[in-house]
Amino acid sequence: MSGKKVYNFAAGPSKVPEEVLAIAQRELINYDNTGLSVMELSHRSSTFDKIINGAIQDLRDLLSIPSNYKVLFVQGGGTQQFAAVPLNLCTTLGEEVDYIITGTWSKKAAEEAEKYCKVNKIMNDSKSFTSIPDYKSKLNPNAKYVYYCANETIQGVEFQELVESNGKLLVCDMSSNFCTRKIDVSKYAVIYAGAQKNAGIAGLTIIIVREDVLNQANPLIPITMHYKTMADNNSLYNTPPCYAIYISGLCFKHFKNSGALVQLEKVSIEKSKLVYDMIDNSNGFYSSKIDKNCRSRVNIPFRIAGGDDALEKKFLDESAKRGMLQLKGHRSVGGIRVSLFNAIRLDEAKDFVSFMLEFQKNNQP
Repeated sequence: MSGKKVYNFAAGPSKVPEEVLAIAQRELINYDNTGLSVMELSHRSSTFDKIINGAIQDLRDLLSIPSNYKVLFVQGGGTQQFAAVPLNLCTTLGEEVDYIITGTWSKKAAEEAEKYCKVNKIMNDSKSFTSIPDYKSKLNPNAKYVYYCANETIQGVEFQELVESNGKLLVCDMSSNFCTRKIDVSKYAVIYAGAQKNAGIAGLTIIIVREDVLNQANPLIPITMHYKTMADNNSLYNTPPCYAIYISGLCFKHFKNSGALVQLEKVSIEKSKLVYDMIDNSNGFYSSKIDKNCRSRVNIPFRIAGGDDALEKKFLDESAKRGMLQLKGHRSVGGIRVSLFNAIRLDEAKDFVSFMLEFQKNNQP
């Protein structure tokens, strides 16, 4: 790597580990002495078969995925799963389902599910998305499944514990904290995640689905959204996002060789603690509205001087001059947002906090 040092704090597509990019660069034109780029390989070839099966096995190893679960690699982004989940898990239209709403993405998922199901929306009355609602007493005993988003990328709300579903099928959108902590896959019916935040590049959605729920889809489901179709064809029913699968496979192998989830979780906690300690010890110069018991480790939105637009613009301008990019908060909430996904190193988080400290000293009233 050469040239100006850049810190990519984007919320997605986000930073890819340098080690992975170096391998991809080396293999770009001639993969495994085939004379072809992975981008040119037939998805029906034995060479790509090794790529996809290797990626599946490395992810299985990384997450300790039980043998009665299928790993699927599909297109359409996490947003397509907003419809795919109810269509795969509910055989008939109008079945009852629970959605725990903690931010923009779970809200959008619930709105999409309403086209197919009777949705019980569980959220705080304030609808401010700064905390997790007391959902346990509000679950519908007749619900087919319970759905939640493990981490809200925009608002910065993250579940720190497994959601209790009262024996119902548990579904989780893990797009923004996938592979950042240990999870018990056996507790879920469906887990899905867009790869472009913690485990690859845009274009790939990873689905982990328990085999016993593969046969209950609505007959009207589009064929490429049908989990069983994809499972029966090892995600090769149609042309998959081949290069994105290759990059995710490199990420999984890199993670396995770098301490696996134990190390990824440890560093994730350390990085976020640096930023939150800076916020909490700034005497109000920096502030976070999120309840401390559900603060995200990977997406940290904050305001400066109570939301001073001029100061926040100055912060963004000065951080950009330091090569610290993609720090502007989502347009729906404003402010600043720093995303600390897997590829962000601990030293990069330390450099960011050093900039925060310097900025406060230079701009404190």
